[in-house]
Amino acid sequence: MITAPERFAERGDASAGIDAAAGSLDQLLALSAAQKASGLQDAPWPPHYEKKPGEPPRVAPSRRKMADGPAKGSGRRQSSQPLITIAKAEHKEDALAGLERWKARHPRAAALLAVDDVLVDSMRGRSSTWTRIRVNLRHVPVADRPAEEPPDPDYDPWAGLRREPDDPDAPPRPDAPPRPDVPPRPKVPPGPKAPRAPKTRSSS
Repeated sequence: MITAPERFAERGDASAGIDAAAGSLDQLLALSAAQKASGLQDAPWPPHYEKKPGEPPRVAPSRRKMADGPAKGSGRRQSSQPLITIAKAEHKEDALAGLERWKARHPRAAALLAVDDVLVDSMRGRSSTWTRIRVNLRHVPVADRPAEEPPDPDYDPWAGLRREPDDPDAPPRPDAPPRPDVPPRPKVPPGPKAPRAPKTRSSS
């Protein structure tokens, strides 16, 4: 404020003539109409503004992808590749033999597989590993992709820990829920606490 009068007297009014040189908004309005016709929406407004019709969701792009994604189901990862399980075996050679049998049943799909389309996984079991083989059908046309079949062989490393419905004396697996025919064990209330010894003041 101290130097403004001196600069105004020296240089004059910097905004003089601004009203006489008014520009046109026709190009800007034409650009807005073209973007709206192509489906480009307006940017989201801050949350304290009133929401207008046609405004996109006011959410971060990363959260918008999560909202538009598949619904949560089993909690397992959803693969983006067309993977099918071919074999589950206790020994790797048995799983590889099952893969060869699958290739013999589906020669057209097997001929289109790349080397890295066959996934041989070593899975953790109770005390040892077992082998799972999956096949990625990404290079096979959708119309020629064979449907997923029951694994051959179909090894279950946890079969010995599951209680069969017709065998009530079988040992339950560690995470099995309590049997409905067995009453729950009653809770034993805790006993009375031992009284504390009275505090004595030292004479020293």
